[in-house]
Amino acid sequence: MSRRSTLEFLKTETGSGLLLIAAALTAVLWANSPWAASYHGFIHQEVPVRIGPFDESMSLSGWVKSALMPIFFFVVGLEIKYEIVRGELSNPRRLALPILAATGGIVVPAAAYLAVNGLAAGGRMAGWPIPTATDIAFALAALAAAGPRLPPTLRVFLLTLAIADDLVAVALIALLYTAELRFPMLAAAAVTTAVLAAMGRWRSAPYSFWVVGGLLLWAFTLKSGVNTSIAGVVAAFCMPLEPKRPGGPGVLTETMEALHPYVAFLILPLFAFTAAGFTLGAETGKALGPISLGVAAGLFFGKQIGVFGATALAIGLKWARRPTGAKWIELYGVSALCGVGFTMSLFIGALAFPEADPAHQTQVRAGVVVGSLASILLGVTLLRISAARRAAEPEA
Repeated sequence: MSRRSTLEFLKTETGSGLLLIAAALTAVLWANSPWAASYHGFIHQEVPVRIGPFDESMSLSGWVKSALMPIFFFVVGLEIKYEIVRGELSNPRRLALPILAATGGIVVPAAAYLAVNGLAAGGRMAGWPIPTATDIAFALAALAAAGPRLPPTLRVFLLTLAIADDLVAVALIALLYTAELRFPMLAAAAVTTAVLAAMGRWRSAPYSFWVVGGLLLWAFTLKSGVNTSIAGVVAAFCMPLEPKRPGGPGVLTETMEALHPYVAFLILPLFAFTAAGFTLGAETGKALGPISLGVAAGLFFGKQIGVFGATALAIGLKWARRPTGAKWIELYGVSALCGVGFTMSLFIGALAFPEADPAHQTQVRAGVVVGSLASILLGVTLLRISAARRAAEPEA
């Protein structure tokens, strides 16, 4: 990924974050308006799809989660593959700090959730991965809002940390939220993956081949019982980095740049709209409970403590260097922004507590929204304070 495409990526992510906020607020306001029934009726409307032998019926929110979000995970997979092979994740010296920070940002939030819900009855323990995620779009949008005077190394640190978070989130989804396996469909998905992997050596393969292969892999994965987000990541890792013709853009980069705006400005806001609406007022008692408390505590307290604690420990023990030009208050502000779990946390929450359990779903949404908003407020406040101090400093 060139320097220009990296900047375009950050610009798209920050713009998407503002749209995500608008979509989430619209959902919450609609869900608490006199027309709340129409909101819930809309997102739970059954939509049957029949194409040849393929026959499936899900709610609108189910289709967004199972059919559109895999495209988001496909783009995330492309970003992860590029960073591992040629980007920030390929340099061990640069990789150490964000990976250690991400580790702290996974372990401590999970522990905070379990401290509240622990081994409690009612299946609440299943939600421990919810506060471990970081929403790249929201976090980068908040960082951009804090001011242009902050060092660019903070953005690279946050982006790399969030990508590592997403990689762990994908692994947790595969391990923890796989339904009953249907082995014939799983075998068909494996064969399709092998074909896509072989196509990875055919750099000039038409994009229509990739589309057909990706759709087949998605359909087989859906019918196999494995979460379809895995199909997106697997397909991404089959894409070649090399260009179709000498001097042209790489296939992976070209694909990522083509899909990224649609994911950022359409798929993620639509998911936020269908997933974020929770009811207050007379239903406040349902939104407040151990799950919402555990999720909010994990995102707000767990993330900042885990990320900043691991960061300070790694720098103090000289396992890694502080990002160039970054101050401690700025690192703490970025650590707080890692508590913006939003899209990823809502997605994991929908898997941990299915639609059949609306009370738990309501608590998940409330906890994610409250924890994410509190993290944004703290992180942006700290970063704005630091940016104001930088503005007051005399220029060298």
